[in-house]
Amino acid sequence: MIEQVFHYSTENNKAVEKIIMDENINYIHMIFNKKEGLPEHYSNSNVYMTVIRGTLSIQLNEQQVHEYVKGDILKIPYKTKMNVNNLHNEVLELIVVKAPAPSQNLKH
Repeated sequence: MIEQVFHYSTENNKAVEKIIMDENINYIHMIFNKKEGLPEHYSNSNVYMTVIRGTLSIQLNEQQVHEYVKGDILKIPYKTKMNVNNLHNEVLELIVVKAPAPSQNLKH
């Protein structure tokens, strides 16, 4: 088989699944229920965030919280402060791609 096959969760439980973490990209699947999200952090690469379902509430650097819905794709520059949350009742599901892949020597 030439291709590699990867799988991700199709449940509604909180998940941060590092599906592909290689020298080219990081491909991460995330599921958050209401009041769940990520700790505040700085992007360690260019981040491409796709909303699969639900509403993403995100604050970047010092700007106000912006909300994005299913079908929205965000491009977030390297070294941007991020606060990622689900403030709504519906389950939030995201695909996050980091490209280029962050150096393995950097702390995440």
